[in-house]
Amino acid sequence: IMSEKAPLLHYRLIGTKDPDNAASPTGVTVESDARRAKGKNPRKLGVVFGVIIPTLLSMFSVVVFLRIGFVVGQAGLYQSIAMFLVAYFIITMTVLSVCAISTNGALDAGGAYYMISRALGPEFGGSIGIMFFFANVCGSALYILGLVEAIISAFGIPEGRVQEGHGGGSERVCVSVLVGAHIYAKATFIIFIVVMTALASIFISFFIVEPKVVMLPDTSVNITSPVTTNYTGLRLHTMERNLWPDYTVDYTTGTMMNFATVFAVMFNGCTGIMAGSNMSGDLKNPSYSIPRGTLAAVLITFITYNLLSLLAAWSCDRRLLQKDYSFLGDINIWQPLVTMGIYSSTMSAAMSNLIGASRILYALAKDNLFGGVLALARKTSLSGNPWASVLISWLLVQVVLFSGKLNTIAGIVTIFFLLVYAAVDLACLALEWASAPNFRPSFRCFTWHTCVLGILGCLVMMFLISAIYAFASIAFMLLLLMLIHYLCPTSDWGYISQALIFHQVRKYLLMLDVRKDHVKFWRPQVLLMVANPRSCTGLITFINDMKKSGLYVLGHVQLGLLDGLPFDPLQSHYDSWLSLVDHLNIKAFVNLTLADSVRHGVQNLLFITGFGGMRPNTLVLGFYDSCTPQDHLQGKILQCKGHGMDGVSPTKDPQEQHPPFFPNLRGVEDTKDLQEEEYVSVIADTVKMGKNVALARYFSHFHRDEILGSGQRVGGHYGRSGPFVDVWPLNLLRPDSRGYVDTCSLFLLQLACVLHESRAWSQTRLRLFLCVEAGWSLQEEEAKLQVMLKELRISAHVQTVAWDQVVALHWQRRGEREAGNREQAAQDEEEKAKEHEYEQEDESIQRFPNNAAQLTDEYICAVNSLIRKHGAPPPAVRFLYLPRPPADTSRYQAYLHQLDLLTQDLGPTLLIHGVTPVVTTDL
Repeated sequence: IMSEKAPLLHYRLIGTKDPDNAASPTGVTVESDARRAKGKNPRKLGVVFGVIIPTLLSMFSVVVFLRIGFVVGQAGLYQSIAMFLVAYFIITMTVLSVCAISTNGALDAGGAYYMISRALGPEFGGSIGIMFFFANVCGSALYILGLVEAIISAFGIPEGRVQEGHGGGSERVCVSVLVGAHIYAKATFIIFIVVMTALASIFISFFIVEPKVVMLPDTSVNITSPVTTNYTGLRLHTMERNLWPDYTVDYTTGTMMNFATVFAVMFNGCTGIMAGSNMSGDLKNPSYSIPRGTLAAVLITFITYNLLSLLAAWSCDRRLLQKDYSFLGDINIWQPLVTMGIYSSTMSAAMSNLIGASRILYALAKDNLFGGVLALARKTSLSGNPWASVLISWLLVQVVLFSGKLNTIAGIVTIFFLLVYAAVDLACLALEWASAPNFRPSFRCFTWHTCVLGILGCLVMMFLISAIYAFASIAFMLLLLMLIHYLCPTSDWGYISQALIFHQVRKYLLMLDVRKDHVKFWRPQVLLMVANPRSCTGLITFINDMKKSGLYVLGHVQLGLLDGLPFDPLQSHYDSWLSLVDHLNIKAFVNLTLADSVRHGVQNLLFITGFGGMRPNTLVLGFYDSCTPQDHLQGKILQCKGHGMDGVSPTKDPQEQHPPFFPNLRGVEDTKDLQEEEYVSVIADTVKMGKNVALARYFSHFHRDEILGSGQRVGGHYGRSGPFVDVWPLNLLRPDSRGYVDTCSLFLLQLACVLHESRAWSQTRLRLFLCVEAGWSLQEEEAKLQVMLKELRISAHVQTVAWDQVVALHWQRRGEREAGNREQAAQDEEEKAKEHEYEQEDESIQRFPNNAAQLTDEYICAVNSLIRKHGAPPPAVRFLYLPRPPADTSRYQAYLHQLDLLTQDLGPTLLIHGVTPVVTTDL
């Protein structure tokens, strides 16, 4: 925080770029005050001229001269003091929040808008900024109406020329503001002297003016009512008659008054507390000036209003207070002095609000929250005065002036200001609750309790004044919030929502106890390994559908070591991956790692990804084959960044080169980053770590929109009920297996059911294939399977498949080989012993039998043909049983070769191996 005596040469951090040098609408610019002093917008104002005087003149306007008698006459002294206490309680809570935010960093032009937008983000900041802009516009019109009312009262201008008076007053205000804020601030010192002199004369008059009869203005339609009343001087019996409320018809509008309507008029005398913060762009040191100046002005006005209320109730007849709003001039020692004070204060308050409105509009235009709609408002003079914003604000003031009566728009202005004050308190509350280390304001006289009290006070009074206007203003603000959220570019101001989410997520993650996990609440938490996202967008979107509100992480391993590197090369890649997540519209995290091999990188990700109970339980890998990858991102544009998906991101400067957004796909002759043995080792490592594993093949041919779109077909046709999802729960690479109810088969069924239950796949049908041999009772086996599906609440069509010939082919070839090669049979027995020993190491893995026999290519091709034969119409995706890798690493290539033959030309296929129980029949 820079003091007013800080050296001239220091640097200021601005939340938005200079409009003349803005490549991005929400960039950050650092510039020296030495340059600004020579530039177009030098800061010149201090505490007194920049904050105290504008705030006092904004608050000492209509209420102090024209409505103090109205408030006391209608509400009585007791309720008047209660109103002031409620109003100043609300604004004091808001002032504390303003002081806290303004002393937490450098402020720029825009006042409350700048505070809220930089604290809550562009959505809240922009919507509240527009509301505050309209509040200042209406406030300026309100003070001009007060000025015209005073002129009419003093000179008796006919009703037909009232609108002409409105226009003349507003034009003078506009011309004054166009001169420049610093000229206005200096001129306000003279206005301040006049207003203070008028106030001093009013206080003196209460004590020295003798009792007299006062002529009331001719406003009553009742000809029998008296036209005179009494000023009694300081008399106790006069105060006794003015203690209690006596609500009657307002003679300027003809409407019946009540507590809420009187409070709405009175509160306009408290809305000037933001006059100093609105001038933040013109202050030498906003963080120093705004707290001191605003608190001083609030204290002075509070004392003044209550003293005036007391003296008015002590000395004036009730009819004088109710029927003559300009009575202070009638009882003054020199009436022209009060008239001068009214003119000066109302003109000054109108200019203050017009300056505030123009500065807010200019800040909104600079931040480019509404695109080109506010482009004109960015225009400034050579001295930095936003003349275009002033003219736009003045035109809107002219529109508001057509309402014609001060008390008519007082309620609307009050609701707008209350909503803005509530937003300021909300911004401070959010910063306090987020516990951000960088929120450490030098002003410490606030807590979250003061923020909550301020918010509640503002909301309660808004609805008491007018529930309709309150609902309408909140709805309008929410509409603006949604528009900005969807239309404005991403900013670098920081989002308080992110800090609050972090705070809450950390708390709930600590409460997520892994010791309380239960199979009833199991859900897939997937780590999908992606070598290059260009070739696997189909798989990425498919897994997003299958995650069932679980954790979804995109993992990537970059080969290399930090040794010898100046920095981590992966940090610059995260933006690209997160932009991909936005582009594909998926809900996923991104985790990148640097390792000397893919296997070690996957191990690292499996060990460190997630927190507490949110850790991946399933690893998904692309299939290892010789297919040439296809680029599905060629020529596509990112939605949120505007960069191309091609190899080099386009830039505005042709000489500025960026690293590849995503590297180009490998060619046919390029070598892979891992070999077959390492790929199978990754699968084996995953099983050893107690994780489920899935291998995805042919998902480059998976087009989600075509499969799930209305009226689309897969292959030939899929019927009226949507595409099929085929499930083969038997270990097809172990012909001697007969059971369907092992952990792996149930896991495979569970994943297929999860996919089917997702909203996008709800029109698909599960098709479960039951492989049977001769000697089995088809009806009995199918009935058993149907009972199991019913207990598991899984809806699927069961289709029996006779595979006697396929199994017989296996045993026939196996017999020939054993008869011809006894040595190979001995090797098989040795392999079986190794497998048995391997299974005994972990009891949980023992339930997943592996095929130790030597399967022939002919048998596996026959199984592949069987799957394709019973896949009519072609399904959207197939789920197959994945056997565990062999214990002997020398057989890894044969294992991978078997998987390749098994899934040849099957279309999108998932080979799944589950190691954890995931289904239950218990309630």
